[in-house]
Amino acid sequence: MHQAAVRIAPVPRAVSRFAARLPRPKLTGLGAGVLAVLAMLLVGGLDALLLDGEPVVYGVFFVLVCLAVASWVRPSELIAAPVAVPLAFGAGLFFISGGTPGFGGQLMGLFSTLALEAGWLYGGTLAAAVIVTARKAVLIAQVARARVRARREARRTGRVVAGSRRPSGHTAS
Repeated sequence: MHQAAVRIAPVPRAVSRFAARLPRPKLTGLGAGVLAVLAMLLVGGLDALLLDGEPVVYGVFFVLVCLAVASWVRPSELIAAPVAVPLAFGAGLFFISGGTPGFGGQLMGLFSTLALEAGWLYGGTLAAAVIVTARKAVLIAQVARARVRARREARRTGRVVAGSRRPSGHTAS
């Protein structure tokens, strides 16, 4: 069976230099969630204190937090980023939601603000999901390239690579 070689376009130098300056992904899934929640609590609190709860400012910062979390989560826990960011959105929204005094009034204000600002929630979550999907695709391509390299090396040296089929004509002894 013949497999077609997948070619990936080379990355422009400016992009690779910029990417080299970014911090490496180091956050666990839990760490990504905690970072997102703390960042959005801080943004929500400052927004309520300084800007009287301006939802656009909160939404812009939410998208930025989504991008950061999706970029910094460890490759083995990529799925945590798009799951954690909506929770963070709701956590910080408490400060800017307004509402009337009392538990019921605060809860109604929170749900109303959540409904009105759902565009930011969907946009940030989608941005995180796109980044995570792109990172996963790059990881899959790297693994595939490594397997192809290992098979070529095995053919060249005559070794059997784990997970590969034996050449036809060879029988088990």
